[in-house]
Amino acid sequence: MPVTSHDPAAVIVLAAGEGTRMKSTTPKVLHRIGGRTLLGHALHAARQAAPRHLAVVVRHERDRVAAHVEELDADALVADQDEVKGTGRACECGLEALPEDLEGTVLVTMGDVPLLTGSTLRELTERHERSGAAVTVITAELPDAKSYGRVVRDDAGDVVAIMEFKDALAHREAGDEWSHVVDVREINSGIYAFDAALLRSALARVGTDNAQGEKYLTDVVAIARDEGRRVSAHLVEDLWQTEGVNDRVQLAQLGRELNRRTVEHWMREGVTVVDPATTWIDADVTIGRDTVLRPAVQLLGATTVGSEAVVGPDTTLTDTVVGDRASVVRTQAELAVVGEGASVGPFSYLRPGTELGATARSAASWRPRTPGSVPVRRCPTSPTAGTRPSARAPTSAPARSSPTTTGWPSTAPRSAGTASSGRTRCSSPPSTSPTVPTWRPARPSRAGWGRGRSRWPAAGSATWTGGSPAVGPAPPPPGPPRTPSPGRRTPGTSRRRRPHRIPVPTAPPTRPPPRRAES
Repeated sequence: MPVTSHDPAAVIVLAAGEGTRMKSTTPKVLHRIGGRTLLGHALHAARQAAPRHLAVVVRHERDRVAAHVEELDADALVADQDEVKGTGRACECGLEALPEDLEGTVLVTMGDVPLLTGSTLRELTERHERSGAAVTVITAELPDAKSYGRVVRDDAGDVVAIMEFKDALAHREAGDEWSHVVDVREINSGIYAFDAALLRSALARVGTDNAQGEKYLTDVVAIARDEGRRVSAHLVEDLWQTEGVNDRVQLAQLGRELNRRTVEHWMREGVTVVDPATTWIDADVTIGRDTVLRPAVQLLGATTVGSEAVVGPDTTLTDTVVGDRASVVRTQAELAVVGEGASVGPFSYLRPGTELGATARSAASWRPRTPGSVPVRRCPTSPTAGTRPSARAPTSAPARSSPTTTGWPSTAPRSAGTASSGRTRCSSPPSTSPTVPTWRPARPSRAGWGRGRSRWPAAGSATWTGGSPAVGPAPPPPGPPRTPSPGRRTPGTSRRRRPHRIPVPTAPPTRPPPRRAES
């Protein structure tokens, strides 16, 4: 028995709305979630349904939206909607862009429903063709239908009418037979499957006599019922596939739900995600098995990560290729290539065009090019500034293997009495002479310790053993003693108290003559 194909003849995507509630200069369908625009998600789902023709109806910011459509799908047809408003008129304009002799099933979707999948569209097409209905609509049941259009069914379960919310309120105020429609919880998703011939003839008879003065696509349902044709509904349990974006709050909600589904998909494919709540993966990302994504990882754009790799924490990769068994830690990269087994980070930034080969190492801190070499950074003030060792440095210290703030010191063991450079901001490379004299700074005493006094002992003192320090040149010899200027504080005096001055008399005091002893 031959297998019957249920590919639709055409898919019409309605993307002409302005989206005033977004309050943005960007058209609503061009806002992004999951690395794609809302319209990009709609076109992706439409192409997965494998239609023979694809048309996109545009109106607001026509040039920008049309250029985006051409960028995403060059084979898609762009149809312009005129000044007549409404989904019915938009669908009619899209139908005019298709061949006149088109026959079969025509799907109509919305450009602001990003979570709709191609598999759901294929199920809709199959149900529509198997039931022999003229119109099939995707519906969902909500606890609170709010302002969505209501779906009215008869006793047999077929759709009688699809009524807009404002019209349902008008019927309740009038108290007629349709007054109960407001309480219906089954809503219209705006996604349909039509018979092409019926759709073309019915849209020609749809008017604008309604509360909003628009040409409704839902009126096609009433016309099909009047002609005795069947209208069925395809109820979906996944309510997110029927949710549209009207403002930024809904944009964030749908983006979060889309990311949750994407992360869950890759975990089921063999990827370890340590913290799904802080991991964001775009829709076009590809990840190999046994890869570990640590917290706060963002894989954006068309990023590709190989197998058994480790990414994160705190890593953002945009359009980047990461090879198998590579490690990328605390790194930001864009349009870069990380080779197989390479190691990047922490605190690295890979610029666009960066390519790291296999087993390469890259980090934010720089290292010596050859073993034993010590990179030196001198202070910008003078060529010799900052070359003295710290006065508080110990006289001996074990060998260091970790970098300081200025580079990588030598890892040779130090003998007792060897000077240590400490963690100075600017240091000189250690002396290469076989005999290194020792210079030991004495601990300064508190007596006579002034703010302007030098902390370095003079050459020839008890603490100076000759030669040059192990990490820099010898201190300069002391110059002639400086005479303090009048009014300037001298060493040994307090900062707040002046030394006590004893007044000097102008003339020596007179002393009385000694008294003679009487005989």
